[in-house]
Formats: sequence, structure tokens, C-alpha cells
Amino acid sequence: MKAVILAAGEGKRMRPLTYERPKVMLPIAGKPLIEHLLEEVKEVGINDFIFVVGYHDETIRDYFGKGKRWGVTIQYVMQKTQLGTADALRRTEGLVEDKFLMLNGDTIVSTDDIEKVITEDVNITLGVIEVRNPEDYGVVETEGERITKIHEKIRKPPSNLINAGVYLLNESIFETLSKTAKSKRGELELTDSLQLLIEDGNGIFWKRIEHWIDVSYPWDLLAANELLIERISPVNKSELEENVWIKGKVSIGEGTVIKSGSYIEGPVVIGENCEIGPNSYIRANASIGAKCHIGNAVEIKNSIVMDGTKISHLSYVGDSVIGSRCNLGAGTKIANLRFDDAPVKAKGLDTGRRKFGVIISDGVKTGINACIDAGTVIGNNTLIGPGAFASGYIEENSRIF
Repeated sequence: MKAVILAAGEGKRMRPLTYERPKVMLPIAGKPLIEHLLEEVKEVGINDFIFVVGYHDETIRDYFGKGKRWGVTIQYVMQKTQLGTADALRRTEGLVEDKFLMLNGDTIVSTDDIEKVITEDVNITLGVIEVRNPEDYGVVETEGERITKIHEKIRKPPSNLINAGVYLLNESIFETLSKTAKSKRGELELTDSLQLLIEDGNGIFWKRIEHWIDVSYPWDLLAANELLIERISPVNKSELEENVWIKGKVSIGEGTVIKSGSYIEGPVVIGENCEIGPNSYIRANASIGAKCHIGNAVEIKNSIVMDGTKISHLSYVGDSVIGSRCNLGAGTKIANLRFDDAPVKAKGLDTGRRKFGVIISDGVKTGINACIDAGTVIGNNTLIGPGAFASGYIEENSRIF
């Protein structure tokens, strides 16, 4: 059996973090989102993958290659214009045989749940899960073991069961894909294709899954990171100077140096070729990428820091996502809590998080003693000057002094 993973989209709700990379390549617990998914699929014994790529496809191709590092084979199919999931799947016609697994690349499901779906002795099965906010997803109506109707993001959903983006399909789907019309959103949607099959009297079955991580908005990365970082295996390939304390599950990559006086409190992931400290405090749920420099007396807590970023001495980063190649000047402080203890808003939306710091995209620089308010979102290559205060939504290439 082959696995088709849809990975062509940008992830517009993830902006500005997706200006330079597709959503599926955003890092969680030290790995791109799609890598976590690949590893779960491989555990059920599937080693042949087809990645449907499009937006910034080179970042996926360069990272995964042909899949040799993971002991799998990966073929790539290009969807130049993102016209919807049905169009994406149609690109794989002729590459899959008989039954195959298809997944949305921007969600993570467990090996056990994947196995539930693919072992069904039927032609088409959907993995479904119950959620509190079904209006944000494709909702399914069921009767017994069968799905009777699929709705795509409606205001008053008839149930809390949603399509979790895990499909057991077969070659017959391709004929239906060719008959699928554009939706109101102007896309060719796989859910419409499946609804056509239902209306033609074809049985589509469902299987309830238990473990599902959906990442829709930038702050969802933190929730996903908190869940996945608990699964890491403690590995230490670093050079430790004297008086370094490591507590709990911590994974540190090769070539990294942890300088004297630093305290690391797991679960924590630190990538390769980093320099940490001296006297840094890396707290639980911190995920630090490769080639990062975390300076003297810096505290990082429950945050994702991407590759090549430097956070200079006497700075604080909490409950935040920091992009790649950023440089936070000495004394940069990030607020992560409102005075009234209400959930923090970002981009005009309720993050649902009482503690939430900032989203800083790639190439942002701050001067010494810069302060950034809770819920602030900062676009690529923005400069925030010494002593400046940043708040709200800040467009890319801005200058704040």
C-alpha cells in the first residue's frame, strides 16, 4: 500500500510564518510537521510515499530527498496552482494501485488510528473525530457504519463529528474526481467528490480515531509542540562544560555546546551546532532549532525557536514562536500574560491561551531593551529599534523606532 500526503498548500492562516516555507515544514518538537506524520505512517508498515507539493516545494524536496534517511521511498507530484484537495489527489492518478492511504499533510494522527482506517475490509473509509468547534471543519453525518452526508464548513453543523483528513481510498476515486465541480470557494474539493459517490449509492464508511493534532493558526504550533515534545527520547550529543544541569527528557544535537552555569529543564529539544549560555535557563517545552545562539542569562520557556536565530544576553522569550535567522538584541523582553488574565488575542483572534507571547517571522531584528507586547505578530525582516515597544500586527519590512 502507498501513502499519498497532500503538502502543496501555503497555509495562509499561518502567515507570516509561511512566507518562506509551506505550512507542513513548520517545526514542532524539533521536526517539520510533515516528518512527524511520515514517521507515524511508516510505523504501520507503509514505506512508499507520494508527496503532492506546490508552494515552496523546494523546501520539502531538499529536506526529504528520496526518503532514504527514513528508510522509505518518496515520489513528488507537483500541483503548481492550489486548486483544492480533489485537484491535488488527481495529480497522483496512475501512481497508486488498488487501495491507498491519503492524508492531509498539515495534521498529525497516531499509528494506531491509521491502522484502524487502513485495515477496514471496505473500499473507502474516512477517519473521523469529535471536536468542540465542528463549524471550522468538514462535518459528517452518519447512519450506522456509513457516512450519509459530508458538509464543508457550515455555520450550524448537524454533528460534532468531523473529517480528520485520513482516508482509505481506491482507484475508483479518480473517475469521480474528474466529475467534481468547483465549490463555492472556487476549489475542487475531495469532500465534494466523496459526496458524489454517496449520492450514487456507493458506501463510504467511517472509523472514529482518538489522537489527532490539527495546526490551523500560529499559536496552535505551541499546543502541538507541548504534546509531541513529551514523546522525545533523551539524547545528548553535545559538549557540556562544567556546572551544566540537565533535568528531565532532553534531546541535544551533535556539535552543540552548552556553556557553564546553564540549566535545562525538560522536555526540551535543542538542534545541532548551537551555542547555549553561559548561565542560560531553558525551561520545559522549549524547542530550539539548529545553528542557534542563546546567550548569557537568557530564559526561554514553552517556545519554538527556528534555525539560525540568535537571542542575545539578558533576554526573555516565553510562549512564543520565533522564526529563522532572527536576532533579538540584548535585553529584549517578550510579554506573555495580560494584566486581567484574559486569553490573549493575536491577529484579532482569540488564541484561547491565557499565556501567549508573540509570533516573530523570519529575519526580524530587535535592538537592545526592545519590548514586545503579548499577542504581537511581526512580519519578515522587520526592525525594532533599541528601547522600542512593539504591539499588534506589524507588516513585513516594517521599521519601529
